[in-house]
Amino acid sequence: MSREILEAMHALAREKGIEPEKLMVALEDALLSAYKKQPGSAKYARVEMDRETADFRVIELIIPERLEAHLIVETIDEGTVVDPETGELREPEEPEIDPAKFEQYRDQIGEQDVTPDDFGRIAAQTAKQVILQRIREAERDMMYEEYRDRVGELITGIVQQSDSRYTLVQLRERVEALLPKSEQVDGERYDHSQRIKAVIKEVSPSTKGPSIIVSRRDPELIKKLFELEVPEIADGLVEIANVAREPGYRSKIAVVSHADGVDPVGACVGPRGSRVRMVVSELRGEKIDIIPFNEEPARFVAKALSPARVREVLVDDEAKQATVIVPDDQLSLAIGREGQNARLAARLTGWRVDIRSETEFAAEEAEHGYEEEEVSGRCAAILSNGRRCPNAALPGSRYCGLETHQALAGITGDRVADLNGDGAAPGEALSPLAPEAVQGDPVAKAPQEATVGQAASAAAPQPATEVAPGVPQELPAAEVESAGGQAP
Repeated sequence: MSREILEAMHALAREKGIEPEKLMVALEDALLSAYKKQPGSAKYARVEMDRETADFRVIELIIPERLEAHLIVETIDEGTVVDPETGELREPEEPEIDPAKFEQYRDQIGEQDVTPDDFGRIAAQTAKQVILQRIREAERDMMYEEYRDRVGELITGIVQQSDSRYTLVQLRERVEALLPKSEQVDGERYDHSQRIKAVIKEVSPSTKGPSIIVSRRDPELIKKLFELEVPEIADGLVEIANVAREPGYRSKIAVVSHADGVDPVGACVGPRGSRVRMVVSELRGEKIDIIPFNEEPARFVAKALSPARVREVLVDDEAKQATVIVPDDQLSLAIGREGQNARLAARLTGWRVDIRSETEFAAEEAEHGYEEEEVSGRCAAILSNGRRCPNAALPGSRYCGLETHQALAGITGDRVADLNGDGAAPGEALSPLAPEAVQGDPVAKAPQEATVGQAASAAAPQPATEVAPGVPQELPAAEVESAGGQAP
């Protein structure tokens, strides 16, 4: 064989990125296939090629009949399959002995050189087809090895074809990915030659190369897009703890900072919202709420309901359920269109979220109280404005130290207005309470209070209410601000 063939094989190996030895083995198999096309060729043979000179020899294998029968029986046993139609075992029609088995019995097999003088045109064409087939197989194996470990990675591709079943996306030359209908976002159009970003969902081998499935619906897409736009996330200073997404409509992400002085929400929003705006643009206008992660469930749930304002959050750790009380005018905003905001908040936090308005919750408290708050030691008195007293209850009592509220123990019900019937009980004019008297976190336990007596004291001087020593006085709790970073 000409040395030019050897040089061409090495050049092809460099161009395709294939190991030269694989091509040399493919060339040997091609020459063997060409030899089998020759009339009078040996039944069993192999081809040996010199890697330096490209000289080759065809060696006929002379196998004893007893050994041949033994190897055929082994091949039939290994190749026995079940017929799917009849369910019976069937054997291959023409069993071919694996050449690797000959190596085990090499001492019992005779050899002789049967190299032909030249190959004909048909034999040469056969050799060419075998080499091309081996090159394609090697390229498919290389592509599969390249993409098999890239599941979850963000890729950019160009739309080649789109129909009702799937969209074909070209990743690079001779590498295409499939975007099925189930992984597409409702309302998005994928036009020819359009450049899109997606995450690799699945990679599997096939006869035509690796089968790559990509997704535009996966929540991992949002993580990768923010990692691309936010250097703090790429460097590990800020981490996206969780993502809740309804593709095409709205998403919520919880972010946490691992470095002092780094604001996770501000880092994701960027200067004048530039970073989050790029992500929203890539997602075709999908709204994104950026929520600061908090280890305290009450605060985390309150933030997750952004942009709604929350008054208080009552948590049940055993059932992982949070009851959220919001102002009456914030109820619809907290629930969201068709419950979307509440649903995303529940997915983001992992807690079951029950949203109540202040009026509804006060009515329930008036009827049968609320077990979580009774356990927390909060005063059970209902003020004239319909809200519950934020003071801490005295030990062994359901009420705080105010005489008016203690008087409720002698009547049925917890409403202060029931004491004199006109809704303006004298004891409702409450004095400021020392901060240490309030039990628990005001964000999670106490609503904003503004009583009639306090409003009057702002207009005219009022005499101080006498309180017994050690009796806690009232301090209004701060209102919870639940708005996290929200995309413009």
